[in-house]
Amino acid sequence: MALRVTFVAAAGSSSALAERFEDDRPLDQAGWGEVQRVAHELLPLAAADLRYCSPAPRSRATGEGLGYAPLVQLALRDCDMGRWRGLTLGEAMAREPEAVDAWLADPRATPHGGESLLDFIRRVGGWLDTRPLEDGCGVVAVAEPSVIRAALVYVLKAPPETYWNIDVRSLSTTGVAGRPGRWSLRLDGMSAQPMRA
Repeated sequence: MALRVTFVAAAGSSSALAERFEDDRPLDQAGWGEVQRVAHELLPLAAADLRYCSPAPRSRATGEGLGYAPLVQLALRDCDMGRWRGLTLGEAMAREPEAVDAWLADPRATPHGGESLLDFIRRVGGWLDTRPLEDGCGVVAVAEPSVIRAALVYVLKAPPETYWNIDVRSLSTTGVAGRPGRWSLRLDGMSAQPMRA
């Protein structure tokens, strides 16, 4: 039996706003515009047997905007960044440069008082491994790009440091297939979306 899971990366915020750890800002006008531009391409995923999203406001709004009516899953939340929550990487670096260096170098490190990268990857992988398993069942999950990066590291059984080398763009889709402990990356033919500067 195999399960098919398609991750949809949440729409982004205005490029003028820097990415923040555990960003809980709502989807802004630029993000809504992104959702509207690709809705016709991503709407077929609403036919999935199970539809989920992370609790992040942008993920929930993206799922609703695409017509998925997703069920919120706490296990799909972003990495717990402790006292760095809401900061940009640059802001955290300005306040605690040695702590940020330690965090980037060691996937077990928690200098921010939150969750380690390794624990984050395991949590997201645990969510994948506990999905209801019915042969051919389709699942769609809208989540922040960081969550999808963690899922890919888990699926590929890659070293945790690989997380930093994966780029997940807003409203991109990433498929995985398999069953608990035995996952594969699934690359489907999709229509190419124009790149924006």
